[in-house]
Amino acid sequence: MDYKIIRFTKFILDFMFYAGIFTCVTLFGWIRLYSGYNVYFETFLYQLYVLFLLSGILAVLIIRELRKMFQTVLADDCFVQANVTSLQKMGTYSFGIAIITAMRLLLYITPAVLIVILVFVIAGLFSKVLSYVFDRAVSYKLENDLTI
Repeated sequence: MDYKIIRFTKFILDFMFYAGIFTCVTLFGWIRLYSGYNVYFETFLYQLYVLFLLSGILAVLIIRELRKMFQTVLADDCFVQANVTSLQKMGTYSFGIAIITAMRLLLYITPAVLIVILVFVIAGLFSKVLSYVFDRAVSYKLENDLTI
């Protein structure tokens, strides 16, 4: 194994997890600050706060699932039912972010909002499909373990 990449990835996941929590906790202040530069944020301050907070919470939940999955990589036991469950949850959280971001279209439309929606729909689909692949791999692994 390439331990430098593993340590770096673990550091990044941990940093994103705690930075995400910090951002969610301090989000209203950041939005209030940015509202001085963007008229949409000033006009829709509370609506954007709720939408960004919900998206932020779902993003932190995605990272939490990634951290759980990463522990199975470190344990050299990736094909377990817990990873199937994590991938299913990540897909659901991604679709949730896409839906919440689509609600922003009711406030104002930008190309970035449309791109974010597309990215999270694709991420949701990818996670759901990958969960089925992992589910089959777990089944094959269990069958193989029983054969031996």
